[in-house]
Amino acid sequence: MEITPIDLRSLDEHTSNVYEAIIVSSKRARQINSENKIEFNALLSTIPQAQSEDENEDLDNPAQLKISLDFEKKDKPHQQALKELLDGKIEFEYKKA
Repeated sequence: MEITPIDLRSLDEHTSNVYEAIIVSSKRARQINSENKIEFNALLSTIPQAQSEDENEDLDNPAQLKISLDFEKKDKPHQQALKELLDGKIEFEYKKA
């Protein structure tokens, strides 16, 4: 997995400061992660589980392995969130007291 550097000055174009960008992108990354978990669990629930007499025995389920590998190939939630922030797709506002 390659590491992509981000110019911090580009974050200032979308937020007031770097710290605000970190908070906004981290909250969005948590949302993306939750959505991914729901999608992953929904896909896993469609796969019939192999019944084994020995629960400790590891059986490779090819369909489950394929789904897992597909999810591993996706961008990580924090990368997706930063990309959305830099593309201007995230809207945020401060809570009023």
